[in-house]
Amino acid sequence: MHIPDGFLTLPVWAAFDAVSIPAVGLLARQARKQVEDSRIPLLGVMGAFVFAAQMINFPVGLGTSGHLVGGALLACTLGPAPAAIVMTAILVIQSLVFQDGGILALGTNVFNMAIAGVFAGYLPYKLLRDTSWRKGGIFLAGFASVLCSACLALSQLLISGVPMSRQLLWVSLGLFTVSALLEGAITLAVLEGIERLNPAWVRSGPLVPAAGNRRLIAVLATAAIVLAAGGVLFASAAPDGLETIVRHLGFAPQAKVVLASPLSDYQFQGFQSESLRKASAGLIGLVLIYVACFVLGRSIRQRRSV
Repeated sequence: MHIPDGFLTLPVWAAFDAVSIPAVGLLARQARKQVEDSRIPLLGVMGAFVFAAQMINFPVGLGTSGHLVGGALLACTLGPAPAAIVMTAILVIQSLVFQDGGILALGTNVFNMAIAGVFAGYLPYKLLRDTSWRKGGIFLAGFASVLCSACLALSQLLISGVPMSRQLLWVSLGLFTVSALLEGAITLAVLEGIERLNPAWVRSGPLVPAAGNRRLIAVLATAAIVLAAGGVLFASAAPDGLETIVRHLGFAPQAKVVLASPLSDYQFQGFQSESLRKASAGLIGLVLIYVACFVLGRSIRQRRSV
């Protein structure tokens, strides 16, 4: 789902950079109204959990894999504006530290997943949250979030002149639809688990003060560590949907690396074992994501108090 550098034309990535930067600023201002001191650690923990879950690829067919994106999960638990900020932090660190998604294309990826994806996921959840179709709304949230982001990414590639046959386009949409269905199922399962730990958090609405956060934070943090350190043993080695398209078209050499990193491809080069390289990179990522989201939460909260 992350578009690398070298595939979008300058007008496309520059336009989305120009849109995403002020949009994230406006969302940060909106998040000030929703972030409470007691919820700031949850921003970091939820960001770390989503980052760890994104590292676990699962097969979706035709030699392709998918992974949780997490925009809907963040929107349902934190609210759309804080969720967009947390997802932006994840995407920035993935791009700069792990070379997952281009630096020049960062604004495009932020728009697709942190802005459009988050709000596309939040809409069905908001509409159905207080009805008997609540679970269906959560499932649709995950489904809509991924499908919206995927359609935007495909459109941006097409506008940039990346040649895709009609058959490849339909196959790509089919694979992304499978990923979207799995996203909906995972989002529903995780939210139901969160509700068992702290029913008031989700049912009372995003970021409404609720008791029991310490236990919830401990469980989510533990899950994130297990996923980041141990999930690499079970993750599919198949490329994800967008990477499959790139390889099928023979465009892989066109991908550009603007800034090299010792943690590229989610591997810390200090170990010989591939499992240790991936596990250590995942744990480093967890720390970076938690600190970034925590600091952003503090900054948002302090500006609100001014």
